[in-house]
Amino acid sequence: MAVDGNWNLTMSTPMGERQTTLSLKSSGGTLTGTQGADGSSTEIFDGTTNGDDVAWKVSITNPMPLTLEFTGKVAGDNISGEMGIGPMGSFPFTGTRA
Repeated sequence: MAVDGNWNLTMSTPMGERQTTLSLKSSGGTLTGTQGADGSSTEIFDGTTNGDDVAWKVSITNPMPLTLEFTGKVAGDNISGEMGIGPMGSFPFTGTRA
């Protein structure tokens, strides 16, 4: 699938731009993988894919415990979309294939 592989993401957050790495694998409509930043990595969950549309969640603990909800679209070697941070709203992310 077009989404499979490793990605470098830039997320615009209330604390400025943050960099993260993302490794994705799709099977049917299910998306699995890991997302990492600042030297640590965690499994994504509730991942789905439908054509070029992707969605996943990841739980973080730094700078505070949160669940980030990503929705986006893959276009060749680029990915972009929105990252929801619960009550703080949604913020854009972009990425390129690593």
